Amino acid sequence: MTALDRPSVAVVIPALNEAATIRGVVADVLAVCPHVIVVDDGSSDGTAERIADLPVTLLRHAAPRGKGQALRDGFREALAQGHDAVVTMDADGQHAAADVPRLLAAARAFPDHLVIGARLRGREQQPTGRRRANAVADWGISWACGLPVADTQSGQRYYPRRVLERVDLAADDFVFEAAILIVAARECGLGILSVPIQVRYPEGGGSHFRPVRDIARITCHTIASVIRYGDVIASYRRSHGRAPQVFDPAGLRVT
Repeated sequence: MTALDRPSVAVVIPALNEAATIRGVVADVLAVCPHVIVVDDGSSDGTAERIADLPVTLLRHAAPRGKGQALRDGFREALAQGHDAVVTMDADGQHAAADVPRLLAAARAFPDHLVIGARLRGREQQPTGRRRANAVADWGISWACGLPVADTQSGQRYYPRRVLERVDLAADDFVFEAAILIVAARECGLGILSVPIQVRYPEGGGSHFRPVRDIARITCHTIASVIRYGDVIASYRRSHGRAPQVFDPAGLRVT
């Protein structure tokens, strides 16, 4: 029995034009978890056909609707199947299936937390512009959460059921992932825990994140959240007065 061989956890993978990488990603995930939900967000390159013979649940959008909607539909499907938690992974190969059991171990050790696979190893591999954009997002989203968060832009996460049930929150595309972190901390009362993972930019993969455009949208949502929840100064002090919480029993944070 594998670490994830249990009916309560599913892996949700949103995908848009990832024909070059999707099969390898899904095959690796199936080796650690039998419950996989792929949401093809209107791909035009045969992404869905690449995994048609694999034992996964495949949802398809007729046209691209954004990562936020792909995650929403994946979360709804996971809940409909009776799962109590979801691990998300991107389809471009940036995340390793081998790290998924580590996220689950962190979730077992800290059950009242959302867990992020934080790219804390090999950060020098990130393009300078992307690294700076991520730092800005971490600064602002941590403030909105009222607690420090490492790598708010990582798509490899563990979501417990009470967060999945907030799937209808008002946010789209990449803003959805920021919004759900804020809701988890502010409204679900969860901590946010990071598990160190390696920065990866695999050949054939490519992120659809656009640093300038998407960080601008995330920033607007974050500012609105800071104002809406109030206690602006106290929230800033709580979120920037200490380091993010990291679960790293094997010492993998060291590059």
